[in-house]
Amino acid sequence: MKLDVKTLEAAAAGTVDVSEAIFGLEPRADILHRVVQWQLAKRQQGTHQAKSRGEINRTTKKLGNQKGGGTARHGSRKSGIFVGGGKAFGPRFRSHETALNKKIRALGLRHAISSKVKTSELIILDKVDLNAGKTKDAKAAFEKLNITNALIIDGAIVNEGFAKAARAIWNIDVLPVQGINVYDILRRKNLVLTKAAVEALEARFK
Repeated sequence: MKLDVKTLEAAAAGTVDVSEAIFGLEPRADILHRVVQWQLAKRQQGTHQAKSRGEINRTTKKLGNQKGGGTARHGSRKSGIFVGGGKAFGPRFRSHETALNKKIRALGLRHAISSKVKTSELIILDKVDLNAGKTKDAKAAFEKLNITNALIIDGAIVNEGFAKAARAIWNIDVLPVQGINVYDILRRKNLVLTKAAVEALEARFK
């Protein structure tokens, strides 16, 4: 299939042939959901932890007499029913990561890209070069392209001036092609790929 290519000035720059297996799939919500859940679980730190009874530093002396005190027969102040006591079945330090087959991850990425093609939210640029690194220049270019919320994917190396100019703009993310992922694609309205990124994706899924 052929897709139109534009310049940063929103001028036409020809077309590019892309693979149907990457850009022409019928998006499946179940696959996208699985990959996003896997990504979010994988990045969760899991550093939450509450102290159990065995980790509380309090006296082990019996609170009172077994009988005749008029209260319950407590044996330890470390019990969870007391203020400062241990937490029963509280959160523990652990990994939240789940397993997901590599084929499903790759398929999820292709479905995410295809979903942007299907909704006409994919923009292909010939290149993204702003050597001056001025944010106002990047804003002007985005206004011409009608971009307000986008993930921009360049080749293996992102143009330093463009990355510097775009990083101060709200709702704009710039990544090299190695960093492309399903969650970032779906959380932004537009997906912007350079021709270098398209070539790298074609080679990756070949």
